[in-house]
Amino acid sequence: MTRAGFASDPARARGRLVPEEESAFRSCFQRDRDRIIHASAFRRLKHKTQVFVEHEGDNYRTRLTHSIEVAQVARTIAGALNLNAELTEAVALAHDLGHTPFGHTGEDALHALMAPYGGFDHNAQAIRIVTRLERHYAAFDGLNLTWETLEAIAKHNGPVLGELPWALAECNAAFDLELHTHASAEAQVAALSDDIAYNNHDLHDGLRACLFTDDEIASLPIVCDCYAEVDRLYPATDALRRRHEALRRVFGVMVSDVIDTSRAALAASGARSVEELRALGYPVIRFSDALWRDLKEIRAFLFARMYRAPSVMEKRIQVARVVEDLFPIYLHNPHQMPGRWHSDIDAAADETALARIVSDYIAGMTDRFALLDHARLTGSDPARI
Repeated sequence: MTRAGFASDPARARGRLVPEEESAFRSCFQRDRDRIIHASAFRRLKHKTQVFVEHEGDNYRTRLTHSIEVAQVARTIAGALNLNAELTEAVALAHDLGHTPFGHTGEDALHALMAPYGGFDHNAQAIRIVTRLERHYAAFDGLNLTWETLEAIAKHNGPVLGELPWALAECNAAFDLELHTHASAEAQVAALSDDIAYNNHDLHDGLRACLFTDDEIASLPIVCDCYAEVDRLYPATDALRRRHEALRRVFGVMVSDVIDTSRAALAASGARSVEELRALGYPVIRFSDALWRDLKEIRAFLFARMYRAPSVMEKRIQVARVVEDLFPIYLHNPHQMPGRWHSDIDAAADETALARIVSDYIAGMTDRFALLDHARLTGSDPARI
């Protein structure tokens, strides 16, 4: 299938910070995707929280399974819109690399601790990981990704304006990502695919955790029609099959809406190149207004009944304390960190530089490692968290 003119073309990619000989059998965006998959930070996502802490159950989504689901949705949408599926997939797989242990709870705790040292932002941390912290290649630190992939990771949620997170500012100083513009259509697809994936799987995980019932979500917009269709087609099916059939239809409604709405928006934009698309000043990959209103109602339900459920909030307090305890321990005794970090520690020019190294280390921890490390250093019982 011929790609649309506003699709990112690997033959016209702006290159890498460290020039490399191109592959004879993979495009530059395929190489970016493959490097992300083989990154240590990507593997660690399997034991990082999405909503529920990693040890709370084997069937809940983790950051890794979420990222794979986002990539699957993103490839589907990119294919339907004739965009570059490999670039879209690379961004989808990389978008959560910078998350701390314990999800947004861990990020909030680390951001508060890092406030005197420039703060913490998981999206900027993803850029730091792929440009500095992955250290496996002989010729460079990071993954040496193309400009287009770095831009997409940095800007998939839109332009980055005002004061930049320090980790993003470092990268941008070396490789101007034009942060004032919107990113490519592929990056925008990855961002909407993230919304689609978590809206759907958080309903599923919340049901599994018994935070609400099928009857309660069957009154929500979009969801109600999907349950009604399943009941009409399969009136005798069991409860778990009924749930799965309904929620996969919810997935389909969101994906179809993005494809139809974005196809029309792309045509109406008049953009004939990725450069013209970046210069439009607004995103062209989006939900319809009607579906967006419905999604806001679903999100409000999830916020009240899942993200702020008493059991979830109690766990948030417990795991935040883990991060709050670990940070000062390592800041005051940094050589307790593994040996591979010692050269960076010894080269740190001041307390801010040292704090940022400690932040890198803690942000890279999995849930289980953070709990075990906390137990080792404080004598706590990880089973009680």
